[in-house]
Amino acid sequence: MRISVHFTPLGVPDADIGGKPVVVVDILRATTTIVAALANGARAVVPAGATDEAIRIAQNLKDDVLLAGERKGERISGFALGNSPLEMTRETVAGKTLVMSTTNGTLAIQAAASGNPVFIGSATNFSAAVERARDAFAAAGEIVVLCAGRERGFALEDAYAAGRFAHALIPEGMRRRLQLNDAAVAALELVKRYGERWKRAISASAAARELGAKGFKEDVRAATASDCYDLVPVYANRQVTVR
Repeated sequence: MRISVHFTPLGVPDADIGGKPVVVVDILRATTTIVAALANGARAVVPAGATDEAIRIAQNLKDDVLLAGERKGERISGFALGNSPLEMTRETVAGKTLVMSTTNGTLAIQAAASGNPVFIGSATNFSAAVERARDAFAAAGEIVVLCAGRERGFALEDAYAAGRFAHALIPEGMRRRLQLNDAAVAALELVKRYGERWKRAISASAAARELGAKGFKEDVRAATASDCYDLVPVYANRQVTVR
């Protein structure tokens, strides 16, 4: 059995993902926001890369559509929503399809498209996501945790989350016989460093400090709240839904 972690989707060969179970994490903030949106009744979230791609997708959809997304932490001009889990209220998103473009997270989700299945993970749905991922891991014999990272580089909050998932997925008594890539070993070391306190690890990250400076401290707080939701979004056919 094998657990692989990638700290960024940049340069990950498709062969490392294709056909394998994948958990995508972008704690600050895309996967946290997607979980909140679907928990509050959004029909689907369609990840997009560039801003113009998101606009084009939204124009082609017949459903009630909201554009959501950010660049450098701030809401994209002209979009109805940013990338904040606190914006994803039932009054705003219920019954809507969100077309979402973010700096890091939506690109990571798209990069995982060849995985099967592709789960959306966060602190807020951690236990539910672990349960689903554990079943997929047992069936496939391997699993990938793909971090969005930060501007194509390492992000502490995502690497810590990857370590939490890896730690929770290691079968009892199997650690010595399990194959781990180097990033998985490093992610597990972060869990030893920070323990199981999401707030401690996430708040220590550069992304958390930057978001706080831009007035998004409550978003960071929301992203550190564990097990708020008992649902696991799945990415398939170019959209994220709860199946």
